[in-house]
Amino acid sequence: MSRILSTYNTELKLKGFNVFQIEKDGNATKAYSRKDFYKICLTTGKSRIHYADRSFDAEGTILFFGNPNIPYSWETLSTQYVGYTILFSEDFYTSGKHSETLQKSPLFRMGGTPILEISEEQRQFLNSIFQKMIEEQQSDYEHKDDLIRNYIDLILHESLKLKPSENYNQNKNGAERLTTIFMELLERQFPVESPDRPLLLRTAKDYANNLSVHVNYLNRAVKEVTGKTTTTHISERITNEAKAILQNTDWNVSEIAYALGFEYPTYFNNFFKKQTGTSPSSVRV
Repeated sequence: MSRILSTYNTELKLKGFNVFQIEKDGNATKAYSRKDFYKICLTTGKSRIHYADRSFDAEGTILFFGNPNIPYSWETLSTQYVGYTILFSEDFYTSGKHSETLQKSPLFRMGGTPILEISEEQRQFLNSIFQKMIEEQQSDYEHKDDLIRNYIDLILHESLKLKPSENYNQNKNGAERLTTIFMELLERQFPVESPDRPLLLRTAKDYANNLSVHVNYLNRAVKEVTGKTTTTHISERITNEAKAILQNTDWNVSEIAYALGFEYPTYFNNFFKKQTGTSPSSVRV
C-alpha cells in the first residue's frame, strides 16, 4: 500500500509528464514529488533561485532546468510572475528513442548551466513550443507523447546554443556548500511512498557517487560543518522515516525493511534497535 499522495501527483506519475501555464496553475508546482521529475521553467518576473551550492537573482525572462537529484528552491519576489513549466520523468523521456541519460546533459548535471537568460525574441519562440505542448497534452492524438518528447528535445537543443547566466553568488566555503548539498539531497529521498520503491541512496558512498566527489572528502566536509559523520546523518534520517512509516501505515516489517534499503528484515530490526533502543513493533500505534 502506498502512502497518500495528492491527486495531481498521482496523475503526474501515471502520465510521466505535465505541462502548464504558470499564471493559470500557480499551485501545481507545490503538489508534485520533486525527487521523481525533471523540470523546465520559462518564467518572466523577479525571483531568487537556490540551486545546489549557488544562488541566482533573476529579473526578466529566464529558462531554468531542475534535476530531481540536485536540491533547489525558488523564491518569487515580484507580484507579476508568468511563464510555463513542464515536468517529466526520466522514464517518460527515455521511453522513446532516447538512450542518453539526462544527467549527462550540461543543462541538468551537477556543476552545469541550469539557468539561462532569454531575450524577447527567444521568449516568444519558446512560448510557442510550450503552447504546442499544452495543446498536444489536451489532444487525443495517438502519438502525442512522442511529439512532446520531440518538443522537449527542441527546447534542450535551442538552450545549448545559449550562454549560461553569470549572476551566481557563491558565498560559502567548499565544506559548507558540499554539506548543504548533501543534507538537502538526503532530505529529498523522503518520504518513502511505497514498499515497491525502495531508497536508492543508502550509504555515504552512494551519496558521494551521486554528488561526484570522493567519499572521504564528503565525510570530512560533513563532519567539519555539522560535527556528525555522513553515516550518522543518514542513519538518523532513516530511523525517523521508519518511525513515521510504522505509525502511519499498515506495512509489515518486511515491507518496511525493503523500502528502507535493508536486504533482510533482521538487518532492519537490528538497525532500528541500535538506533532507538527498542524494537519496531513497540513503536507501532
